[in-house]
Amino acid sequence: MSRNPPLWNFDLLRLSDINIEDAQYNHTTSAYVLIIPPIRGSFRSYFKIIRTSIVGLEPCDATWRTVFGSHLSPRGDPSSSYIPIELQDMGTSLESSDDKHLDEKHELHAVSVREIDTAAEVAYGEQDALDPEEALRVRNKIDRHILPLMCILYWIQFMDKTTLGSAAILGIREATHLSTNQYNWLGTIFYLSYLAFEFPQNLCLQRFPVGKWMSFNIFIWAVALCSHAACKNFGGLFAVRLILGMCEGSITAGFMIVSSMFYTRKEQTLRVGYWFLMNGTAQIISGFISFGALHIKTKNFEPWQWLMIITGFLTLLIATAFWFLFPDSPTNAWFLTPVERSIAVRRIKENQTGVENKHFKKEQMIEALLDPKTWLFALFSALDNVPNSLTNQRQIIVSSFGFTNLQTTLLGCVDGTVEIVTIWTGVTLAARYRNSIAWVGFIYFIPNIMGVFLINFLPWSDKVGLLFGQWTTGVGTTGFVLSLSWLSSVTAGHTKRITTNAIMLSAYCIGNSAGPFMWQAKYKPRNHIPWIIIGICYACCMGLLLVIRYHLSSENKRRDAEPLDTTYDDVYIERMSKNGEMEKVKVDKEFLDLTDIQNREFRYVL
Repeated sequence: MSRNPPLWNFDLLRLSDINIEDAQYNHTTSAYVLIIPPIRGSFRSYFKIIRTSIVGLEPCDATWRTVFGSHLSPRGDPSSSYIPIELQDMGTSLESSDDKHLDEKHELHAVSVREIDTAAEVAYGEQDALDPEEALRVRNKIDRHILPLMCILYWIQFMDKTTLGSAAILGIREATHLSTNQYNWLGTIFYLSYLAFEFPQNLCLQRFPVGKWMSFNIFIWAVALCSHAACKNFGGLFAVRLILGMCEGSITAGFMIVSSMFYTRKEQTLRVGYWFLMNGTAQIISGFISFGALHIKTKNFEPWQWLMIITGFLTLLIATAFWFLFPDSPTNAWFLTPVERSIAVRRIKENQTGVENKHFKKEQMIEALLDPKTWLFALFSALDNVPNSLTNQRQIIVSSFGFTNLQTTLLGCVDGTVEIVTIWTGVTLAARYRNSIAWVGFIYFIPNIMGVFLINFLPWSDKVGLLFGQWTTGVGTTGFVLSLSWLSSVTAGHTKRITTNAIMLSAYCIGNSAGPFMWQAKYKPRNHIPWIIIGICYACCMGLLLVIRYHLSSENKRRDAEPLDTTYDDVYIERMSKNGEMEKVKVDKEFLDLTDIQNREFRYVL
């Protein structure tokens, strides 16, 4: 009988260490199931004994060849999924005639498809080297089909989110009788709702098709945005802002997942920058829409209501297009042929992060919670987004410099231009120079510190200088954009990735929720205290970038110093061949849904 190649990274476990009587017979699969304790700190796993009988098998010196890293096994039903083991003859005494050939190697069985990455179903059996020209052609095709949609959606979601700031100049505070504290609460409730629903949104992004789930959320928030126009008081605005926050939790998290599905780690930095710089574009277009709304003269509708209706209608159109055009993953992208889907999946093998796995793995969630870098990125996210409260304050601040409403609206376009230029140059530098993400982010925080000094120390009569100082504080967005792509690049394992995304974006919400309460009436007009807090936050972010880099660099060096593992890395799944027979197909380790800690060959981007 021919034998399959051995599975990866074998470890030996003495049978005498196991109570064989604990094995339970499964009538469906005609095999015994044995629960084996943790090996090398791995989680308890189910293993299937590939034999029809173990009657009379006594604890002795026999050994089981088991798979190290038992995360490959299911956490639930062992009858439908298992990792194979082999029995070796080392003097076992048998009382059953069925087990008389102990020295015979037993056939290795396959791991369940649900335990591996979905990409394995597309790319299995493909061992030939990837043609660089074909890979580039497929990448360009992906860019043409998904990047425009991602950019358009991120543009509209940021414009929708910041309509409150634009509406402040168009009369919403007076029309709905908002106090300063109530206005601040409208900014805060958005992020508190975002925070409350962030983890459920990430779970849904894993459970449901990514594109369809995001489209569903876009539609709901479009309706909520249009409903702003019907609000007459703080209570109504509070409710619709809460719904907006609930829905937006799916977008950035979904885009981080999609970027890691379709692009290599090197490509992700640029692509994340491309769709994030649409925030700047949104500020420009929102400025022009607000400018136009100021000139709409109707009896029953005020300019701020027209702003909400126009942006809400645009969002409805985009939600419809997104539902039909945006793919859920490269394994089912409508614009790729079956061959191109295989190429798209094989392109990202170098990430060693896989594409997608719909099965939630508790052990990966625990690993994410215990991983120090998760909390370093979360702290960075919280501190970097306390200053983001400027989103709803910029128009008010510029107006306080002495500019008219029309001038303030148009000057808001400059904020968007600054954001576009700085994000684009920042991600381009980070993508061009290897392991430079932390250094680029550090450098781009320097103008923010300068801007804080200008606003705090220039005379109040220096309108141009104060305006310039405020514009330079928008450069810090680049650091957050780089951190999003960085986190995605250094996290592997689908459940771990959605967990870390949820934690980082929850921290983003905490920072954004706390920020608005800096802007108190007692600090006006100079707002020295808020600006000092902003400066401290930016300085801490600069230090955190260097700490994260040091932590990841140290881990890379530690792994480089580990002995080279020369064991096999072969794992198989079973599938139906074209002639109707079951066949075993090798699964590459890149598609085993391993985490960055479990996969010792993984190296962190710096």
